[in-house]
Amino acid sequence: MKVRSSIRAFTYTVLDIPLHAPFGISGGAQAIANNVLVAITLDSGIIGYGEAAPLPPYNGETQADVLAIYKNASDWLMGKECTDWRALASEFRMRGGLNCGSAQCGFEMAILDALTQLEQIPLWKYFGGVSTTLETDMTVTTGSPLEAADAAKAILARGISQIKVKIGGPKGTAYDLERLAAIHQVAPTSPLILDGNAGVSRLAARELVEGLRRLKITPALLEQWLPKDDLEGMRDLAIQSGWLVAADESVCSKQDAEKVAILKAAQVINIKLMKAGIAAALDIAEVARKNGIGLMIGGNVESILAMTVSACFAAGQGGFTFADLDTPLFMATNPFTGGFTLTGGTISVAHIKQGHGVIPR
Repeated sequence: MKVRSSIRAFTYTVLDIPLHAPFGISGGAQAIANNVLVAITLDSGIIGYGEAAPLPPYNGETQADVLAIYKNASDWLMGKECTDWRALASEFRMRGGLNCGSAQCGFEMAILDALTQLEQIPLWKYFGGVSTTLETDMTVTTGSPLEAADAAKAILARGISQIKVKIGGPKGTAYDLERLAAIHQVAPTSPLILDGNAGVSRLAARELVEGLRRLKITPALLEQWLPKDDLEGMRDLAIQSGWLVAADESVCSKQDAEKVAILKAAQVINIKLMKAGIAAALDIAEVARKNGIGLMIGGNVESILAMTVSACFAAGQGGFTFADLDTPLFMATNPFTGGFTLTGGTISVAHIKQGHGVIPR
């Protein structure tokens, strides 16, 4: 008997998850992950789950934006075939998803989870099956030098060696350099990814580079220090510092990635599924590979559900040098079962047999 693959129901609900402490970036802080859980039910009874994780300090998207887009999607999706997921992703984007990448992403996660359960394959294999493991960093968010040092010690105690540090807050470069010196003192051999979330000016960037040289700190990666439209500044930062530069906020589409490639503005692109969805992320990865640009996988403040999808994406595709999939560790509760396993800094999805393997408790 043929398993039915048409969509019978599309539902969504608020997913508010408290954090152990506010997650701070240069644009602000979030104390609760105000996300949305999505479910797509097929005629066969299979249910696929997705998560939209808007992050207002990152790009202005809110939970209310996601809910409004999902409300409009409930009717037109009925009866559509999940096997046509790319076509459905395009239609969803045309009907409103373009204005909220996290809503687009949650929808695509749910439909791909349903599809790969239908086909009885794990999501990591659907994406290519190149690998089943990744090495993730863990983030030191905004905070005092003492708090930064304590956070770095806790990261090392988990067995995670690579440390990502949020910089570019309102207290200026001297404060950031104090924090970085404190981290380097307790973790002198840890590779450091310094993430400005587009909140660092050209002048501040020069001051940071000079200060890091005085401190004898050589970062592994400078992630999106400058405003997202300042691609020339980004290119110059890489040339003048001699360090790897990653584009994050600057790249939300295939066209954005092509601009970065043409200008040689960055050596790495941080692909976050929440920026524009999975279909767009596949296109961005293709542009990066064609142009010899390295790949990083990251995310917003996401639960184990969305982070597992990102792990399946990056491991299955292969070739991701950097991974920043740590936000489940910041959450005070876990409303799901399943998902990737974490041993030290090593993420594994090898045990997942169908879909992404995450379901609500």
